[in-house]
Amino acid sequence: MKKEKIEVDIKVPNQTRYLSLIGKIGEDVARTLKRYKGDREELAYHINLVLTESMTNAIRHAHEGDPSKEVHITITIQDKELCIKVYDQGQGFDISTLPVPEVRCLEEHGRGVFIIHTLMDSVSYRKFNGGHVLEMIKALQ
Repeated sequence: MKKEKIEVDIKVPNQTRYLSLIGKIGEDVARTLKRYKGDREELAYHINLVLTESMTNAIRHAHEGDPSKEVHITITIQDKELCIKVYDQGQGFDISTLPVPEVRCLEEHGRGVFIIHTLMDSVSYRKFNGGHVLEMIKALQ
């Protein structure tokens, strides 16, 4: 039996008005996973959240709001794994040096990477083609 693979490749302008659109695409992809035995609605919500948080970081921090840049996202589902990659053209940072925010002090900003780490099984951020890629993996067991 041939393994099913779903791959979505999206490029949008570096503007926050596209956050909702990309989040909804992620939700719809999650809802199509008929073989996923967990709560698909919860997975859809989590995928929307990590997509919007990671895109917000790329737009505001990596691209510093520069409208000439674009955000590139890929969503791949293969075997029992969902992989989201968000590519940026920024300077990058060391993801391992970010402090864990204190729950009682959570502000409106500064918690995106913490949320992503909490909801995904594997998170990495590395150099890629003159920019960087944030790779987030969720096991679909």
